[in-house]
Amino acid sequence: MRPRDAAELVRLPAALTAPGDSLAGAAAAGWPYGGRTWAAPAASVCLYLAGMALNDFADSDLDAFERPERPVPSGRVAPFQALGTAVALSGAGLGLAAVAGGTRALRVAVPLTAAVWSYDLWAQRTAAGPAVMALARGLDVLLGAGGDLRRAALPAFAVAAHTAGVTTLSRGEVSGTTGRAAVPVRAAALAATRTGPAAGTRPRTGTVPRTAAASRTGTGRRTRVAAGVATGAALAGYAATVGRAQLAALRAPGHAPTVRAATGTGVRGVTGLQSALLAGAGAPVLAGALTALGGLARVASRKVSPT
Repeated sequence: MRPRDAAELVRLPAALTAPGDSLAGAAAAGWPYGGRTWAAPAASVCLYLAGMALNDFADSDLDAFERPERPVPSGRVAPFQALGTAVALSGAGLGLAAVAGGTRALRVAVPLTAAVWSYDLWAQRTAAGPAVMALARGLDVLLGAGGDLRRAALPAFAVAAHTAGVTTLSRGEVSGTTGRAAVPVRAAALAATRTGPAAGTRPRTGTVPRTAAASRTGTGRRTRVAAGVATGAALAGYAATVGRAQLAALRAPGHAPTVRAATGTGVRGVTGLQSALLAGAGAPVLAGALTALGGLARVASRKVSPT
């Protein structure tokens, strides 16, 4: 398999949107894996890539008519190569999850892997498709949180809502969608946008000694202001990119190129939402890095399609 064909098979630019899921979950849950946190986003990337390769394997017959330029129907990648790639990357993702958090992480990574495979082999052809894909991305957030649903429920919901909308929209990439189907897409984006600020706002627990509190008052206030500004900027960027593209699809649902463009923007644009979640959880540096990663994904998408 040539490198270019492999990159197209796994939609490589889109994989840059995966690390933010588990990082947002980890920040919300107080970094439960400590120094092994790096393995969680690495696992997310592997499982994302596995899903893309498996998608091409499962859709090879349909793609022969709708997307003949893809690696499998074009003959550049054999079906067994696509399936083998999906198996290998799934195994790598589970192994990295075990490195991050052992059994605790695997309790989330195993059902996450099952959701990815279920979507590609069955759900994507049914009405359950968007829900199953949303479940997968929500579980990806919980993977970073060590399965702590109580602390990471809001970021998981925000990412899942975004994913449900983009997945619904993606069904109209080839022949367009309908205005009736496009309305929930816009609703999902609004739900994600409104959940983002709440997901990054958590009351502090514990008691700080009076003298320490006095010395930290100014610093703490500045930190909160900076986090608020970063969160607002990330959400504004998300609304300006994803929201605008989905609004265009809502206005012209039957125009397949517009729907396809909105889908690609939605796939890449989740990094804006993830950045807002990270900034709100007190990780503005990581939020900035994720924003830069989103920019890199946009540039790379000019060479390799993310959808």
